[in-house]
Amino acid sequence: MIKSIAVLTSGTDSPGMNAAIRAVTRAVLFEKKTVWGVNDGFYGLVHDEMNLLKSISVSDTIQRGGTFLGTSFCPEFETTAGRKRAFENLRKHKIDGMIVIGGDGTMKGAKVFSEEFAFPIVGIPATIENDIWGTDYTIGCDTAANTVVEALNKLRDTALSHRRVIVVEVSGKKCGWLPMVSGIASGAEYILVPEYSIDMDGLVKALKKRHTLEKTYSLIVVADGCGDIMKIGREIAEKTHLDTRISVLDLILRGGSPTVEDRVKASRLGEKAALALLSGLYDMVIGYDRNDIVTIDLKDAVANTKELDREYARIARILT
Repeated sequence: MIKSIAVLTSGTDSPGMNAAIRAVTRAVLFEKKTVWGVNDGFYGLVHDEMNLLKSISVSDTIQRGGTFLGTSFCPEFETTAGRKRAFENLRKHKIDGMIVIGGDGTMKGAKVFSEEFAFPIVGIPATIENDIWGTDYTIGCDTAANTVVEALNKLRDTALSHRRVIVVEVSGKKCGWLPMVSGIASGAEYILVPEYSIDMDGLVKALKKRHTLEKTYSLIVVADGCGDIMKIGREIAEKTHLDTRISVLDLILRGGSPTVEDRVKASRLGEKAALALLSGLYDMVIGYDRNDIVTIDLKDAVANTKELDREYARIARILT
C-alpha cells in the first residue's frame, strides 16, 4: 500500500512543470496521503533535500514558468553509490513511490533506479522538444512552439525590411517536432529537421529563384540537430550572395508563463500519475494519444525513438 510519495523535476525545465507538481500534490492530498517535494531533481534525492508539501505549497504556481522545486543534472545519481544514497533517503522518510517529471534523460535515470531497487516510479513527460516515445504531447512543447512563432513573427519584419535571409535555430536534437510545427505555423519558407537529410544545393537554388521574383526575404527554421547553424548560414550566404543572418533561439524557449494547453494537459497528467501510483500501478509513463490519457511502459519509453509525424513533412512541402 503506497501511502507516501515524492515528486521531482529533473533535467531542463519546461513551462507547465509547476502545473504538474500542483496537480500531483493536490491529488495525493485529496486521497489523504503524504507527498514530498524533492528540490533540484535527483540531486535532492542524493543529498536528502526534500520537504513535505501542503496544498498551500503549490498555491500561485500554475501560471509560473520553470519549476519551483528546482531542477538540475546530477552526475552522482549516475553512479551506483549515488543511487543507493538516494534510495536510503527515500526509505528514511518512509516514502513508498515517486513521480518524476522530465525528458528522456530523466526517464532513463528513473528506469535504472526502479530496476535496481524495485522502487515504484511513474513518469510524466516534460520537454519542449516533444521527443518522448509513446506520447503525442510532452509538457512545455506548446508554450515553446508559441514562443518560436512569436520570435519568427518579429524576425520576419526585419527580414522584409532589409531583404534578408534569416536562418533561425530551434531546439530539436533528435526530433524535429518543435521546428516543424512552429515553422508551419509561422509560414517559414524552409524547415530543416534531423529526420530528413539537407539538400543544400536544392535549398540554394530555390532561394535564388525566390529572390529573383517578388519574394524578397526568407525565413529558414533549422533544428539544432541538423548541424552547425553558423556553417549552414555561411554556406547559404556564400552560394546565394544574399544578405544572410543567424538567430539562435535557445534558453528563451524554456521560459515564460505556460499556455492554456500546457496548464490543462500538465494538470491532467499530474492527477492521473498520482492516482496510478497510489493505486499500485507504476513503472510507466503517463502520456497522450490524441486527446486521451494513455500509459506507456517505462522501458519502452526509454528504449524507443519517437518518429516525426510524416503528415507534418507533407504539408510543409506543400505550403512552403
